[in-house]
Amino acid sequence: MSLHEDAVLTLKGYTGQEELRQAYLDHLGAHPDGVWKACRAGHLTASALVIDPEGARVLLTLHRKLRMWLQTGGHCEPQDASLEAAALREAAEESGVAGLNPLPGGPVRLDRHPIPPPCHWHLDVQYAVLAPSDAVHTVSEESLDVRWFAYDEVPDVADESVVRLLEAARARLRAVT
Repeated sequence: MSLHEDAVLTLKGYTGQEELRQAYLDHLGAHPDGVWKACRAGHLTASALVIDPEGARVLLTLHRKLRMWLQTGGHCEPQDASLEAAALREAAEESGVAGLNPLPGGPVRLDRHPIPPPCHWHLDVQYAVLAPSDAVHTVSEESLDVRWFAYDEVPDVADESVVRLLEAARARLRAVT
């Protein structure tokens, strides 16, 4: 199965945010290259909010270019078998944490945001992942810093999109534990 096909199946199975979900599906229907950075009309990205094993903190990265605290994530690569695999790869690369485990149930949220030209949109498919108990994080080339934040600290350091992702991740965590 191609990454494009996986993305369509993943989005068809996602419940919630129906208008945005349909916009993602319409985009993929109109753009066979819609999962790749080269698609100038916009493209899917995959991200993951890393949650500590006790479920009390999240690991955020201070993005080097944007100078904002964000969840880990980025562009899909040819070796990614699925959007979830892309999110896990990006999370491991950007955090240095190995052994991340996605929460069951697929994506927890979708977030479409504009980006500077020549592209127009990132259509982010967002996952939540649990770090192992022995997680050690490192700062990657894409980050200025990587740090754990208690849930109640996130609104003070991150924008509303990260706060919404945290809320969705916490709801999924409660549902599966």
